[in-house]
Amino acid sequence: MFLMFLYAKKCLQYIQIFDKFEVMGETINQRVRQVRVALDLNQRKFSTLLSLSSGYISGIEAEVRVVNGRLIKLIAAEFGVSEEWLKTGKGEMFNSPKVDEKSAKLVSLFNDFTPEYKEALFGIIDILRNLKDKE
Repeated sequence: MFLMFLYAKKCLQYIQIFDKFEVMGETINQRVRQVRVALDLNQRKFSTLLSLSSGYISGIEAEVRVVNGRLIKLIAAEFGVSEEWLKTGKGEMFNSPKVDEKSAKLVSLFNDFTPEYKEALFGIIDILRNLKDKE
C-alpha cells in the first residue's frame, strides 16, 4: 500500500512538471523572451536595439509589465518577427523573407554547382564585399 502511495505521488509530480512545460511560452511575455533567446541576445543588447531600458525588458520577461501594441510593432519591425506569432503564438516566429525572381534564380543556379565551385563563389563574394566596404 505504501509503495502505491509513493508511485501515485511520483506520478502526480510528473503531471505537475508536464503542466509547467505546456504553459511555458504561452504568454506574449514569454514569446518576447523566446525572440530574444532565438536571436542570441542578452537583455541589455536586446533592449538597446529597441531603444528601451534593460529593466523594462526584464519586467516584460518576468511578466511584471504588460506587452503593448507599440512594443509588438517595434519587435516585429526591428527583428522581422511575425506580429501574429507574438500576439497569439500561431504561425512562425520570423516572417519569411521576400524573394524576388532574380534572387530565386541565383539560388537555383548556385544549387547546381559542385561544392568546390560553391566555395570558389563564396571566395568571390567575400572579395566583392571587402571592395564594397572600402568604398
